Amino acid sequence: MTSPRRTRATVHDVAAQAGVSRGTVSRVLNGAGYVSADARARIEAAIAEVGYVRNTAARNLARSKTWAVGFVVHEPHQLFLEDPNIGSILLGTNEVVADADHQLVVLVVDSDRDAKRVSGYLRGGFVDGAVLVSARSDDTVADAIVEFGLPAAFVGHPAGRASVPHVRIDNRTAARQITERLLATGRRRVGMLASALDRDSGADRLEGFQQALGDRFDPRLVVDDPLYSYQSGVAGMAELLDREPALDGVFAASDAVAAGALETLRARGRRVPEDVGLVGFDDSAWATRSTPHLSTVRQPARDMGRAAARLVLDQLGGHEAHDVTLPTEIVWRDSA
Repeated sequence: MTSPRRTRATVHDVAAQAGVSRGTVSRVLNGAGYVSADARARIEAAIAEVGYVRNTAARNLARSKTWAVGFVVHEPHQLFLEDPNIGSILLGTNEVVADADHQLVVLVVDSDRDAKRVSGYLRGGFVDGAVLVSARSDDTVADAIVEFGLPAAFVGHPAGRASVPHVRIDNRTAARQITERLLATGRRRVGMLASALDRDSGADRLEGFQQALGDRFDPRLVVDDPLYSYQSGVAGMAELLDREPALDGVFAASDAVAAGALETLRARGRRVPEDVGLVGFDDSAWATRSTPHLSTVRQPARDMGRAAARLVLDQLGGHEAHDVTLPTEIVWRDSA
């Protein structure tokens, strides 16, 4: 047996229960106009009695406003759960959005089908604005946002998106600095586990690595993978060692990649840091869960989410939004 669906109580029900007009109920609900204390008390009691809940969807439709902000992550579902940086950006974004009495709607793009569906969702007016994480250089969701003119902000700076404000770090300089510090420990054959070269973050980190090495840069000692993932580090490190058995230093494009590289180095009998110095990027939870703890670049992921949310809210408030670059720092630990 199934129970009958409960009918939603309406303003008319509240008015009938309180013995007042529908207009009087509306004035109480909207905080507009004078209502006597006695009528207000009867209306509030009637709302509780009939179980009235305001139909926010209808109200928002009438005002052409959803009070929702999309959080779009262009990553596989598994990486969304695995990457602590994405979680920190999400929490920072939600903190600012919630303080502004908006709702955050999380949209994960894991395939072309997802991209088409999410693009249609954003065009459909279901959110007032959006924060995009991990946008690619050729990204249909980003295209939809630009085309539709949706108030938005990128975490990162994908090429060709100058019309959309962004929050970023200087990946190139940070990668160059940590590679230079790794080289200063006396390493001679240094390779890189590069990731996400279709994004500004991955491409800039590779460029910074190359700048640090200068004439010593050997393209054979760069192995790349589309994702900042643990498994990318496991497989990439194996390939790097096969290419260069004398390898004694590695820059991994993220801490997750570095943690995977550690697993392969142990399996191959290589000690870290005695035989191979290893550095990562992010200063995420991976850095301190690994043994030894990872030397890495600290990027302020939660602050990036906060800043991106503020850029969206600025646009929704009719204000001009300006790009933001946040600082990084090298955190030196036992892995190098």
